[in-house]
Amino acid sequence: MHDIKFIRENPNIFDENLKKRGILSCSKEILSIDNERRKLQTLVQEKQKIRNDISKQIAKKKSTGESVEDLFAEVSSSKKEISIIEKKENELSVKLNSFLLELPNLIDDDLPVGDEEKNKLVKKWGVIKNFEFPPKDHVDLGENLSEIDFSNAAKLSGSRFVMLYGQIAKLERALKSFMIDKLTSSFDYKEVMPPVLVNEKTMTGTGQLPKFADDLFKTMDNRWLIPTAEVPLTNIVSDTILSKNKLPLRFAAYSQCFRAEAGAAGRDTRGMIRNHQFSKVEMVSICDADSSEEELERMTGAAESILQSLELPYRVVLLASKDIGFSAKRTYDLEVWLPGQNEGAGCYREISSCSNCGSFQARRMKARFKDDNKNKFLHTLNGSGLAVGRTIIAIMENGQMSNGDIKLPKALHDYMKTDKIVKN
Repeated sequence: MHDIKFIRENPNIFDENLKKRGILSCSKEILSIDNERRKLQTLVQEKQKIRNDISKQIAKKKSTGESVEDLFAEVSSSKKEISIIEKKENELSVKLNSFLLELPNLIDDDLPVGDEEKNKLVKKWGVIKNFEFPPKDHVDLGENLSEIDFSNAAKLSGSRFVMLYGQIAKLERALKSFMIDKLTSSFDYKEVMPPVLVNEKTMTGTGQLPKFADDLFKTMDNRWLIPTAEVPLTNIVSDTILSKNKLPLRFAAYSQCFRAEAGAAGRDTRGMIRNHQFSKVEMVSICDADSSEEELERMTGAAESILQSLELPYRVVLLASKDIGFSAKRTYDLEVWLPGQNEGAGCYREISSCSNCGSFQARRMKARFKDDNKNKFLHTLNGSGLAVGRTIIAIMENGQMSNGDIKLPKALHDYMKTDKIVKN
């Protein structure tokens, strides 16, 4: 959500920033609605003052026994006028709010301008393995193990669902535990088990609604399946005023996530890259404005630490202005190397996205903290730590052996009670 005061004082800056996202100038339309609304607010105040003055006259005349019928008629008429004006003012407030809810966050000034081709490489980590055989993708590897099943999942649920069996199902469970253990023990995140069904207000608070309704799943009783645990975790602080000494708050959660992928038709249809249901470990941080930049670097470092522990090569990129998400003002994508993609040529694919949303979500949620007796909006951050399904893909494709077995990273040996996945 945007600060209307900022738009009033900086319309050109507001328009120029959104222009980097590819959004046409809209400050004039916003301020036109706002000006009309403020005029009506002033008119209501003037009418209320007149009504109050008449009420005082009524009290004075009553004390002297004078007739006040004409004044009562004026009060009644004034109430009707105020009610009509307030209704118009409320309609404009709803219109303005609806307009602002559809607009994305303002981005940091130093982001590259353009689409994903303009994303800036920040760093690379790890050594990409040279295979002595053509590397397979996770679909072929999973079929060889008979432990990744798309056909039965399609029979039960339709396309873009998967069933995992045996060792791969255990790998899912092991990764969940490993990631949560890493985040709670090494990075001070508090584990949470949140609901995966939330109400409309909660979805609106983090920016999923109203803009992305078509990408979400909705139940018959007007609840929504979460696309990420960011939604319930961030909303923990909605409609609250925290003490500054309680900051930062850091939460981590494993959850199932659900996305209709309406805007991704035809993309990544093979395998587990882009399913309607998937699992993810999510990080959320709540802090003040002075700490959010540092907190983003810390969060990104936590996600990197997991990838490094799993011995997976990756790179970090700073997202450009037209590739960044709706609620974010700055985002780092961590992209893992998948050697089995592109028919064995390999490529980097996103496995984590760490974002600083500034006060954007906090304004929507009315999430604040008290500092020197002043209420200020919190800053919120979120990041994947990691997408579990894509981590399974990365471990399988990077750890594949010539005989079809999968070598596991050392960090998972205790969790899996073995050093490799073999065909039974």
